[in-house]
Amino acid sequence: MRLDTIGVMSPGDMGHGIGRALRENGKRVLTNLTGRSKRSRDLAEAAGLEDAGSLDAIMAEADLMLSILPPSAAEDFANEAATAMAAAGRTPMFADLNAISPATSTAVGNVIRGVGAAYIDGSIIGLTPGKGASPRVYVSGPGAQALEALSTDTMIWRYAGEEAGRASTLKMLYAGLNKGTWALQATMAIAAERYGLFDAFMGEVSGSDPARAKSMENWVGFLAADAERWHPEMVEIAETLGAIGASTSFHRGAEELFRLLARSPLAEETRQTWDRSRPMKDSVQIFAETLAKDTK
Repeated sequence: MRLDTIGVMSPGDMGHGIGRALRENGKRVLTNLTGRSKRSRDLAEAAGLEDAGSLDAIMAEADLMLSILPPSAAEDFANEAATAMAAAGRTPMFADLNAISPATSTAVGNVIRGVGAAYIDGSIIGLTPGKGASPRVYVSGPGAQALEALSTDTMIWRYAGEEAGRASTLKMLYAGLNKGTWALQATMAIAAERYGLFDAFMGEVSGSDPARAKSMENWVGFLAADAERWHPEMVEIAETLGAIGASTSFHRGAEELFRLLARSPLAEETRQTWDRSRPMKDSVQIFAETLAKDTK
């Protein structure tokens, strides 16, 4: 199976990093920058991605198309990709690597298979390549095992099984634990601030669980930067849990928390511009002020 030319949409925080890792491994990587922001253009240029000019042009040359988007955009992009495949007269393999539920993955797969293309269910766990530990890209479904050949020193591709949906489910489970924990920590810190007990609360956390206190100091202030992308992900996680009869309430609450943070002034920050020197307490005060405005 040829995997020489790979399309990546979109070239955001994760997409450009995945694209760079593929290019550094000898692959030709195409994207479409039409209508994209200056930030996305800058990221694509820094990663050495080629601007094909249109999705149709990508489909005309790619062996594999990677969808790396906010979860709310996954189905719309699948429809766009299917239309572009029909226009190009080619059906490259299509891998959805978004943080979506297995039910949403099935819907995406039906669209892609409907035009005769092979569909790979996938997910990404970890930071973008080059930022800390290598991310793990899990893939499942017929033909998915071939993508393990894309592994590099900075990005590991792992086969999750022949049944499509296994990779998406694994992401939902991991993100439900990881981001759900952050949501709980932020919620309790905001509540402590609103009750005038923030210092006492964090003093108790620091004394009884120093590692948790350090984690909160490191990450709670960052959450607003990704909150707009993460609140739809909480919906996908809730749907995944609901499908087996498990409680969906916790992650619906996490969705509310991330929606709140997305309305705060700190939501204007990005992963690149986030002020890492800002004390957690300052961030929590801003979040609490946003909550107070919401409840008036």
